[in-house]
Amino acid sequence: MNNAPSNPRVLIVTPEITYFPKGMGNICNGLNAKAGGLADVSAALINELYSQGADVHVALPDYRSIFGGQSPPMIRKELKTIRDSVPEERIHLAQDRAFFYLNHIYSGYESENIRISLAFQREVINNIVPWVQPDLIHCNDWMTGLIPAMARQLGIPCLFTIHNIHTVKTTLSEIEDRGIDGASFWQNFYYEDFPSTYENTRDSIPVDFLTSGAFAAHFVNIVSPTFLKEMVQGRHGFVKKSMQCELANKNNAGCAVGILNAPDPSYNPSTDKALHCNYSAKNHVSGKKANKRILQKTLGLMQEPHAPLFFWPSRLNPVQKGCQLLSEILYKVVSRYFKQNLEIVFVADGEYQRHFKDIVRFHNLSDRVAVCSFNERLARLAYGASDFVMMPSSFEPCGLPQMIGAIYGALPVAHDTGGIHDTVAHLDVDNNTGNGFLFNTFDPGGLSWAIDQAMQFYLLPAKEKKKQVKRIMMQSATTFNHKVTAQHYIDLYEKMLQRPLVNRQNTELHGINNNSGRKAHNEQKVSDPKAHGNKSDRADKENIISFSKKKRRIEEQQLKLLRVNE
Repeated sequence: MNNAPSNPRVLIVTPEITYFPKGMGNICNGLNAKAGGLADVSAALINELYSQGADVHVALPDYRSIFGGQSPPMIRKELKTIRDSVPEERIHLAQDRAFFYLNHIYSGYESENIRISLAFQREVINNIVPWVQPDLIHCNDWMTGLIPAMARQLGIPCLFTIHNIHTVKTTLSEIEDRGIDGASFWQNFYYEDFPSTYENTRDSIPVDFLTSGAFAAHFVNIVSPTFLKEMVQGRHGFVKKSMQCELANKNNAGCAVGILNAPDPSYNPSTDKALHCNYSAKNHVSGKKANKRILQKTLGLMQEPHAPLFFWPSRLNPVQKGCQLLSEILYKVVSRYFKQNLEIVFVADGEYQRHFKDIVRFHNLSDRVAVCSFNERLARLAYGASDFVMMPSSFEPCGLPQMIGAIYGALPVAHDTGGIHDTVAHLDVDNNTGNGFLFNTFDPGGLSWAIDQAMQFYLLPAKEKKKQVKRIMMQSATTFNHKVTAQHYIDLYEKMLQRPLVNRQNTELHGINNNSGRKAHNEQKVSDPKAHGNKSDRADKENIISFSKKKRRIEEQQLKLLRVNE
């Protein structure tokens, strides 16, 4: 008889995902719902947890149109068959018409976003959590911001990750009208004003979804350590005072951390299909020259293989990305290094695109500066061709272009803020350290100085320059990857659970490291009454939430509240 304790069960609740690991379940075939970086981070974390043998489950809205539209008819038929017949899968699709027929994850209308969010969270709270019986719940962004309140009520450790500062608000009455029993844990929400009593609060004081997640969760994490520090210190006006206070409270209690995101694994110069010539750290000089020649020809630039090439990869948004700094010095920079044939390539959309085109046209710089709308293949080619990546952001929660650039041997020229501070160190050739060029003062002069620093490096002897770029590429590939990011989350999970995420004795006994075709740990058949959360035969019973008892207690609390209402 095996008495080894089972692995703690983790439920990741996310509105976005890009891929699932092979072998996690047939239902994962064809599922892809992405609006931003959250999808990549969720996919990477789930993949790494699964590969290590963790008992990981995922809750995701059933975006039938999005999933079906991206899949051939055979896969769409397979998805329907699996949904009908394989309820023990680890992928739990929340069911509601609110997102069945969406062709996008988020709406431009706040009311629709609230409706979608409440439908998703209702299914997670009422159905998925009782079914999965997790030992830990990991929620992501405002779309899951009410779930930590329920988790705290049930005594389930909960991590809330903030990828985006956006939030929505609605009243407790609307939350309850959508099927969420908010009366059971209404004290765990964060309200716009002080909630004196349930009756006075229900219809009149809005609940802030994002701040509620930070308020109720046991731990909170932001997408970089320095950006967390900046938010706590109130250095960014767009972070509301309520969120700043809650993060400060968590931080002071030792319950807030910063975990950096990482680029998608496809950003690899040795395998990237968008590059004309693939290369590695060892042969990057010849590879980048070949890609530079193709990029110059494609964009009508002067075809000079030794021209220093600066690449702008981020949207042309003056609020965050600092493009106004470059617009003020663009002509001066090109003129200063005219003999060196300095070139600048923009592959980005945004309101400043027209402004840069006007500058290029006015000064007749079309053979030195190319301004292009965003295109992923062109952007990837630019990473492979450029020598430097420009990121003069006024603020940067995490940032990925500076990591991608370093992986491709395009060194970042960036403002020292947020996630950039955590990923870029000023290059010191003499001491063989650093990976880019940082400026501290956010103004045109600061950016101009950093560009001068980059050019000084570029004009070094080829042997010395090659040595540094090779080192940076190798270090970046080792540091900026999903495996490293996922390990930080795993360490945090284990801290919250106060025990290992994967019991090695259990792993060896059950062959968990063999993931091909492996079923979920401790899977249960539909006919098994234990699957409904009434009883558990898992060895670590003291760590399992008895949902039948929890539900009875919640119902008793509801009855008390109803008597008060009467």
